[in-house]
Amino acid sequence: MKKYSKQETSWMFYDWASNAFSVIITTAVFPIFYKAQAELAGIEGADSTAYLGYTIAIFTFILAIIGPILGTIADYEGYKKRFFISFLILGIFSTFALVFVPEGEWLLLLVFYTLASLGSTGANLFYDAFLVDVTENKRMNKVSARGFGYGYIGGAIPFVLSIVVILLAQQGVIPISSTAASKIAFLIACIWWAIFAIPLLKNVKQIHAIKRDRKPIRTSFLRLKETVTHISQYKHVTIFLIAYFFYIDGVGTIISMATAYGTDVGVDATVLLVVLFVTQIVAAPFALLYGKLADRFSAKIMLNVGIFVYTIVCIYGYFLETALDFWILAMLVATSQGGMQALSRSYFAKMVPKHKSNEFFGFYNIFGKFASVTGPLLVGVTAQVTGKSNAGVLSLIVLFIVGAIVLFFVPSDKKIEQINSEAALRSRKI
Repeated sequence: MKKYSKQETSWMFYDWASNAFSVIITTAVFPIFYKAQAELAGIEGADSTAYLGYTIAIFTFILAIIGPILGTIADYEGYKKRFFISFLILGIFSTFALVFVPEGEWLLLLVFYTLASLGSTGANLFYDAFLVDVTENKRMNKVSARGFGYGYIGGAIPFVLSIVVILLAQQGVIPISSTAASKIAFLIACIWWAIFAIPLLKNVKQIHAIKRDRKPIRTSFLRLKETVTHISQYKHVTIFLIAYFFYIDGVGTIISMATAYGTDVGVDATVLLVVLFVTQIVAAPFALLYGKLADRFSAKIMLNVGIFVYTIVCIYGYFLETALDFWILAMLVATSQGGMQALSRSYFAKMVPKHKSNEFFGFYNIFGKFASVTGPLLVGVTAQVTGKSNAGVLSLIVLFIVGAIVLFFVPSDKKIEQINSEAALRSRKI
């Protein structure tokens, strides 16, 4: 395989940049901080976890509503980068705002968390779509997987800095409170995210685009209707999107709510941070491994392997009682979360016709965002009804089972290549 190009490397480095937000805000420090602030306000454990789940559902629903039209507008020359930058700025500044939220103001925390997460997931929508602009089909598995590998290492470094600050504060080595230490972690996430987003901003450009329209919004609505028609003509694409909707919902929910769940079952906050750091380290090589194994066995087979692992995670999570159990659970997640996300991205990119890739990729991201509404709501409602967070985790098994069943009907990688070749041949004859 030839050396990675400047565009490929710059694109992959955004995973390195944005994962600081993913691990510090989405997964580790913020959920613990939020739970502590909610407790100060008298909000009980299961209820605060449910409110976090509802918050995640809200911001993903917002993005799912506005995403399709933004995706079609982004197909015009120059718009994809503009939208990416807009969401990037929203995410960074909203994360920065978390630093100034007064102690005990858990609701205001959730407001800024919603805006920050909206910025992060929105930027990722357009970042994923840039994959078709920076590389070719046969390199997508490895480029996508390496991006996730970079991300886990890039997220681990600022996470370590955050853990050091928090632990030193807890032990009285540095004269600041635990609250101040957590806010320093938020600041670290901001700075890291902003600095390492620069290579993408400088070196990645939108290659596949259409000419600008005098009425881009009106035309985009018309194109959106056409895109729906195009997708229905590619049955394997439609089936994959349905499967993706279910299994990626489970993956995303476990990632975003793992720390809150660990807190509910009594895992010490310090142990949680250490476990999540190790998870980052373990996940990096496994993401790369998934990419290599996909080239050997097929992306579809490896996606099914990941679904099986996550099914075990849901079952094991129901019986979780000790810190050791949480360690085992985290390591199981680490083996597959990056691989599942990376191969879903590259598998879909190879599945769609090249000249329509931006439109189709927009739908891929929207299905992912709509999916992210269901899982947190499922966990939140189940946790409140039963009064047990572990019941919420077990409920996610339904998403993985349905995803696996639907994925069974998606053609194999080789069959998809054949379908695309035949479609291209028919197009040339016409």
